[in-house]
Amino acid sequence: MAEKSRTPIKKIVGASLVGTTIEWYDFFLYGSAAALVFPALFFPKSDPLTGTLLSFLTYAVGFVARPLGALVFGHYGDRLGRKKLLVISLLLMGGATFLIGCLPTHAAIGSAAPLLLTALRLVQGFALGGEWGGAVLIVSEHGDPARRGFWASWPQAGAPGGNLLATAVLAVLAAVQSDEAFNSWGWRIPFLLSGLLVLVGLWIRLSISESPVFQQAVANAKPSTTLPIVEVFRYHWRDVITAIGARFAENVSYYVITAFVLTYATGPAQLEKGFVLNAVLIGSAVHFASIPLWGALSDRLGRRPVYLIGAAGVGLWTFAFFPLIDTRNFAAITFAVTVGLVLHGAMYGPQAAFFSELFGTRMRYSGVSFGAQIASIVAGGLAPLIAVALLQAYGSALPVMLYVAAAAVLTLITVFVAKETKGRDLVTLDAPETASAAESVKS
Repeated sequence: MAEKSRTPIKKIVGASLVGTTIEWYDFFLYGSAAALVFPALFFPKSDPLTGTLLSFLTYAVGFVARPLGALVFGHYGDRLGRKKLLVISLLLMGGATFLIGCLPTHAAIGSAAPLLLTALRLVQGFALGGEWGGAVLIVSEHGDPARRGFWASWPQAGAPGGNLLATAVLAVLAAVQSDEAFNSWGWRIPFLLSGLLVLVGLWIRLSISESPVFQQAVANAKPSTTLPIVEVFRYHWRDVITAIGARFAENVSYYVITAFVLTYATGPAQLEKGFVLNAVLIGSAVHFASIPLWGALSDRLGRRPVYLIGAAGVGLWTFAFFPLIDTRNFAAITFAVTVGLVLHGAMYGPQAAFFSELFGTRMRYSGVSFGAQIASIVAGGLAPLIAVALLQAYGSALPVMLYVAAAAVLTLITVFVAKETKGRDLVTLDAPETASAAESVKS
């Protein structure tokens, strides 16, 4: 019965890509607005409380909430199914973003405004922590093993897709509005637009079927009162460590290339922010196109070889990246960002299939989400802050280069000692006797 109602893989991929693009649009939109308008509207310098909140809010809060979202969504996703939780995550993220567009500012309600903004940012992080695992799993569990790397890489492309969409909407509004109009009410439009985007994404996600692998696992499973996350650490604790280590270089390099580069460019390199932002936009477009190509290559060569190419690549490229930024030449800067993001894609492309192939079905959502989101705090959430601290302490980009290189070495070691997962039958991972070692089907 499940097989007859099975949704075609292209529709599953489309639903996941649209959903992840919308969710990343919401997440990145906040970051862009935080740089452009939020300091004046929600965090005026005259209020010490809001100044403190700004330093905590603008980057870290969204990341802090993501592991909690991974635990909650992972638990219910492993119990109730992938589809239901993907719908909930989309509604939470879109609802929070829409409400940000409706918020009164500090001038209207005082310190309650940044507190409400903080709460909605927490909801965004919570939703994103649950979104990623479900989006990549529903594709991985629909697709065939031979092309799983390619199909599962498409939801990954939602990250640069959302970044492009958020930046493009803000750029259009800034171009057609005066600064006064944009700062007064125009900034609300992209947040309110999220409501329309969510309706589109919701319509698409409600039309797809539940994962057939999950349905089979539910039909064959014996009743259990053990929490999925407990099962993860009982049978897959090594795989959780693998996911965290593999994400380290991927997260650190991405946020250094796309976030810290703006700080570096407007500081030591003495460039206009828009100058570098355009380079990041071009690099993100190429990044979007490269991710599925790396995913497809992992179907031929294996997850580990492609991932190792990416980790080694970003570790070495960082020593060329900052000297190219220092040239203050647009072509050189664009080349630096684009190559860095393409090498990042070699990790991000096969990552979805790689992580999906590590865990059994009834604990896969929990394992994939928890491992990935713990790394998002330690690696992604702290990366720009550590990079800024190193730059301030030493007055040179060299310590930042060494920091990225060290993250790359950690990921190289982690992936090198991990087992190859290409070609694994996801169903065979469900037996406890095979779950801990994950020895099945080594291609």
